[in-house]
Amino acid sequence: MTSEQSSYAHMLVKPNPKHVRSLVNFFEQGAKPDARDGFGVEIEHLPVHNSDDTAVTYGETNGIETLMLRLRKYYDEGEEYWQDDQLVGLARKGIGISLEPGGQLETSIGIVRNAEQLGEIYAQFRREVDPILDELGFRLVNYGYQPKSRALEIPINPKRRYAAMDEYLGHIGQYGPCMMRASASTQVSIDYRSEHDAIEKIRLATAVGPILNWFFRNTPYFEGEPNHMPLLRQRMWDYLDFQRTNVIPGLYEDSFGWEDYAVDVLSTPLMFADLSHTPEAAHLPSEQREFAAFRETAGDVYPDRELNAYEVSHVLSTHFNDVRLKNFIEMRHWDSLPIERAQRLTQIVGSLFYDADGFSRLAEHLGGVGEADVFEAKAALQAHGADAKPYGRSLDDWANLLGAGDTLAELPGDARHPQVRQA
Repeated sequence: MTSEQSSYAHMLVKPNPKHVRSLVNFFEQGAKPDARDGFGVEIEHLPVHNSDDTAVTYGETNGIETLMLRLRKYYDEGEEYWQDDQLVGLARKGIGISLEPGGQLETSIGIVRNAEQLGEIYAQFRREVDPILDELGFRLVNYGYQPKSRALEIPINPKRRYAAMDEYLGHIGQYGPCMMRASASTQVSIDYRSEHDAIEKIRLATAVGPILNWFFRNTPYFEGEPNHMPLLRQRMWDYLDFQRTNVIPGLYEDSFGWEDYAVDVLSTPLMFADLSHTPEAAHLPSEQREFAAFRETAGDVYPDRELNAYEVSHVLSTHFNDVRLKNFIEMRHWDSLPIERAQRLTQIVGSLFYDADGFSRLAEHLGGVGEADVFEAKAALQAHGADAKPYGRSLDDWANLLGAGDTLAELPGDARHPQVRQA
């Protein structure tokens, strides 16, 4: 489906105006006019057995569930998240730990002000988790895809929403099970000051994303074999479900604003409906408050009123554009990265989006770029790799223009792929 077809299909769905207003209010409340310039960083880790580098599952003996239970002592003053008597998340000030569909362990860190703070919080996490991992016989690696296990060999974690998403995405696109079960990412979130600032940042982040994706690529394996696709995870997301991934439809039109984004999100099937914080559904058993919604949109599921913050957050979480708008801007391009590379990425994002001179320079280089240009840049990188010229410039030029020079062009590992066991 082309972007134009996707936009036309959405026009056939008329979202509830109260729901639209709820999302716009949420975006307005997220604006930070005082420019605090914070970062949120999410790093997903792939759990693999020390013995053979295959994926560790939630329910196996000394598996992910055991790890989560042993980590509880470090979060005794924080929050715990359970589903059907199974621990699926932990949180305390500065960091949250959650499980992605295939057992990927995600650390959500923030708000931090610089790469050094990111490193400090992450180092504390490793001091806590690594001794437990040594006892359990597995480790956490940072790649964009599992090094040995194939996607369908990995069971889905015990969350009802993941089972629904796995079924839905497994039918609608090419890479649903691969993304859900075996991929891992790094995501960086930034603040915005106003609607105008948010839209401008989203446009520039969407345009520069494929280039930064190239410089921070980190997926040497796919389905148990060496990976030969230059940007595997980008390809997976681009062909996953066009109505909720890729470039936001209409983003580069002059009139595009928060309301347009809200309409796009609300016109898309939810995949999974969550009524656990919907007062009108409080009398229903839990399995009826959380259910697959393969065709239903928010207007079909939620009451005719403004949505509360939990409902808004859930609706937004079912959209996976390259750059996603919540009450912050979430850049979703990158493979899972070792902490040193994640810190470098955070520095570069800060230099581009929080430094006035860097932002002006980026806007100058990408001035006039539109939706078709972004698709062309993605295709060029996928087809030509290091020889690509996104937006008419070589990748060496882009490394210099982005203010990072040779350090940006470093590959994230060497030919031996030291994170996996050598035969």
